[in-house]
Amino acid sequence: MESFSQKVLEIVAQIPMGKVTTYGAIAKALGKPRGARMVVWALWSGPPWDQIPYHRVVNSRGELAPGHIFGEGAQREILEKEGVSFKEDGRVDLKISLWVPQN
Repeated sequence: MESFSQKVLEIVAQIPMGKVTTYGAIAKALGKPRGARMVVWALWSGPPWDQIPYHRVVNSRGELAPGHIFGEGAQREILEKEGVSFKEDGRVDLKISLWVPQN
């Protein structure tokens, strides 16, 4: 039986380039609609960043992770190179760039 953390990593691995998803959307897809913090924990305890596209997960307001593993500003830089759209206030434009995992 797969653990919650393994399922989180499987979903994150499916996020297409140029798209992002939210911690909450992942939790909801896994049947834990109030489990966004569990998703954060699963990502922080997962395999190295070069194996899973952690940078494609943002919060429900489209804000980037503070203190991201790549360093200040690097998450945005990577997402922009992949084609993710941002608003003037620095948040990801979720109307354009959101990918919702299917359960």
